[in-house]
Amino acid sequence: MISPSSRAAIAAVLLACSALVHAAGAPLALSDALPIGPQVKVGKLANGLTYYIQKNARPEQKLELRLVIKAGSILEDEDQQGLAHFTEHMAFNGSTHFKRNALVSYLQGIGVKFGADLNAYTSFDETVYILPIPTERPEVVEQGFQVLEDWAHGLSFNDADIDSERGIVLEELRLGKGLEDRMNKVLMPKLMNGSRYAQRMPIGKEDIIKTFRPEAIRRFYHDWYRPDLMAVVVVGDVDPAAAQRMVERHFGALANPVHERRRDYAVIPQRQASEGVVVTDKEANSNSVLIRYGVEPEPAHRTVGDYRASLIEGLYGAMLGQRMAELTQQADPPFIQGGSSMSKVAHGYRSFRAGAVLGKGGAAPAIAALVREDERARQFGFTESELERARKNMLRSFERGYNERDKSNSAGYAAEYIRHFLEQEPIPGIANEYDYARQLVPGITLAEVNAAARAGIPTGGDKLVIYAGSDQGGMPVPVQAELLAAVAAAERAPVQAQAEKVYASTLMAHPPKAGAIVSQSVDAALGLTRLTLSNGVKVVLKPTDFNNDQVLLSALRFGGQSLFGEQDLVSARYASAIVGQMGLQDYSPSDLGKVLAGKAASTSATVSNLSEVLGGQSGKEDVETMLQLAYLQMTQPRRDRAIFDSFVGKQKELARNSLSRPESVFGDTIVGTLYDNNVRVARAPRPEDFDRLDLDRVFDIYRSRLSSAKDFTFFIVGSFDVERIKPLVATYLGGLPAPDVPVQYKDWGVRPIKGVVKKEVRMGAESKSTISLTFTGTAEYSEDEQMRLQALLEALNIKLLEVLREQQGLIYGGGMSGALTKVPYGGYAISINLPCGPENVDKVIAATFAEIAKVKEQGVTQEDLDKVRAGWSRNYHKGLRENGYWLGQLQLALVNGTDPAALLTYEQRAGAIRAADLKQTARRYFDMDNYLQVVLYPAR
Repeated sequence: MISPSSRAAIAAVLLACSALVHAAGAPLALSDALPIGPQVKVGKLANGLTYYIQKNARPEQKLELRLVIKAGSILEDEDQQGLAHFTEHMAFNGSTHFKRNALVSYLQGIGVKFGADLNAYTSFDETVYILPIPTERPEVVEQGFQVLEDWAHGLSFNDADIDSERGIVLEELRLGKGLEDRMNKVLMPKLMNGSRYAQRMPIGKEDIIKTFRPEAIRRFYHDWYRPDLMAVVVVGDVDPAAAQRMVERHFGALANPVHERRRDYAVIPQRQASEGVVVTDKEANSNSVLIRYGVEPEPAHRTVGDYRASLIEGLYGAMLGQRMAELTQQADPPFIQGGSSMSKVAHGYRSFRAGAVLGKGGAAPAIAALVREDERARQFGFTESELERARKNMLRSFERGYNERDKSNSAGYAAEYIRHFLEQEPIPGIANEYDYARQLVPGITLAEVNAAARAGIPTGGDKLVIYAGSDQGGMPVPVQAELLAAVAAAERAPVQAQAEKVYASTLMAHPPKAGAIVSQSVDAALGLTRLTLSNGVKVVLKPTDFNNDQVLLSALRFGGQSLFGEQDLVSARYASAIVGQMGLQDYSPSDLGKVLAGKAASTSATVSNLSEVLGGQSGKEDVETMLQLAYLQMTQPRRDRAIFDSFVGKQKELARNSLSRPESVFGDTIVGTLYDNNVRVARAPRPEDFDRLDLDRVFDIYRSRLSSAKDFTFFIVGSFDVERIKPLVATYLGGLPAPDVPVQYKDWGVRPIKGVVKKEVRMGAESKSTISLTFTGTAEYSEDEQMRLQALLEALNIKLLEVLREQQGLIYGGGMSGALTKVPYGGYAISINLPCGPENVDKVIAATFAEIAKVKEQGVTQEDLDKVRAGWSRNYHKGLRENGYWLGQLQLALVNGTDPAALLTYEQRAGAIRAADLKQTARRYFDMDNYLQVVLYPAR
């Protein structure tokens, strides 16, 4: 289950949602009501339960089910604090049709993984249950609806099961303790203006979780899990009529309580005076400021006029964000990262806010810059050229959504319908929205946008100004009065209008001299076209119909940082990050974004440890732009002293407190110990690292590795036509220079330590620990052996969940992961990470080693292996319809020198693994005479 600290809204981005043919051009009246799109059927049963049903084929043979309850922690009585969340836990601990733990076991058997697939979250105002299921067998679909029905009104709440679950919930509470929790306890009452939200955090109170009487949680379930507060969301590969019948059959008989408690939402009062708040903590690894203006009601979203108003707000928000981003590119930026926007506060409320991560100058210059840019936009608005670029970007975004209307994932639609039920977010469907955008956006005038900015960006008034950061030296900590004075001074300071500037409309005035395709072959089985270009570059093309408007690019060649000596390691490590922020040709990063307005294309270049990698993505009509960007990154990177100085200054400030948190020191200790502090292994950065950077050397290193295309292999996957893309490939990739450069990595002999090594890290104020166990060694790589190792680890994770969580209540989450590697040498690494209480460290380690010993002696059970294979099969078939999956698999085959055709025999090879095989696999990789154990304990 998702931790409470991250249980806010699921997502804010409106996803495409229509499977119908677009009927463009119908005239719009601003008074017209926004419809519910034809792609979804929305209905309500007689008992008040709402349902959403949509047939959607992406991914195939999968159904996304959701049970949504308008009930969260805000509704808890005094003796129930934490029981909304506890109720969510009990949904997996026994119900009318599933005994304790039987539900998780059943779902694992059909390929639904607990946590990754099966999940739930509890927030202030809602609880949402997430159940994706395969649809190949009708009885599995029927059972999925039965699970939702049991969650809705059939939970057992057995006394013994409640008591057993207390330990797991307390471990989740313990896991959430730390810096953010301590700061939130100070900030939430301020941010929520003293409302009930600050008194009802979803995780609840520890003493209540330990001692509540079972009737208290049963009372919460009875009062609030009722059909008039529920929605069932059904999206996926299913017949809508059949789905509606199942909804009616499983939920039609649910009854509301005879005496219903009134479901009210918390009121957030208006702030009566400005207030400065300073909260510091020695574990804070960054410093920040936040200016939160007064709350206001969420605007209505009922009519086309409301929709148009939201488009206007989106336009000026995007332009203001662009201006804020440009400030960070100065040699001495006022902040490391910052911005302003209107944002959701809680149900029914929103607020304008401005915030920044602070640089070396501290709070004063950041506050001045934030307020200044907001005031500039409020007083003078934006320029016509800024608006034109924002219009282009907005329209291209809607166009891509419309183009992908039949290829969007069901989970995205489900999230949208959840938001409609909870927040009344409009769901007219992307066909309608694209039509609205095409008709409305071109007619939005600069005067309207500037008027909206003037009305929406506040000035003066009562506000909350927060400084949050470290109290361990570095920059001075302001006092409360200084925060308010800084805002007031910034509001009084004069500002000038933004100057109008004209930018080129094309990225390259002329294409490079084209190369030629000198050889070509077709791999019909994999659907690949392989090209060799006149400069020696190899290109692998895989056209797909997985998406309608997506093309992905990746390129790789060995070499990387391994080719540089110790004196150049820091420069090599940061070379691509620095040069990648400087822009291309004569265009700064902000200028480049303006030139590319209306284009959906981007690329990046990385000098990694053992290789150079280029990545890119574009829409179907923007492939040439993506290839131009790739060409320019290799031939015309831009050199900018101000951006270099800005990068160094920001990174030094971020690194200053990078090891202030226990988790950071813990991770740094693991890496440092495992590789005996070898300088060639990257660890957490220190401020002094950046003093060793030199712009000339950084630029030379980047150019030395990326100015030659020799031995590069490019992969292009997505919605393109092979014959149409060939001339572009020949021009931009075939036109790359390819002088002789080293094209093999250097193995410096960096290897993990040997023997059993144990270390303790004692740091942190909270009573929480984390256990890290790392097994490493040499191994001969093969795809089948990799698969056996993965099967072993996933089967062991099932056992750790059963034993350490469900049976013993010692952990909330955690587990093991690992892989074989072929470069720079044949080896393996298995990492086990288990958060727990300090008093339980020895028990958790002993139980983990006991499960490892058991599998070394007996192997895994056939039942657990079948569960692993079921999950693999689901993910495999899903991946076969995803561009990113193919791109990753093709590149991985290149790195490991294997045949990519093995991808086609994945299920046969998975089926050939026997449970008995994994006993030998466990013996091979779990060497009890060779592992690293590091345990994080709180400070004494």
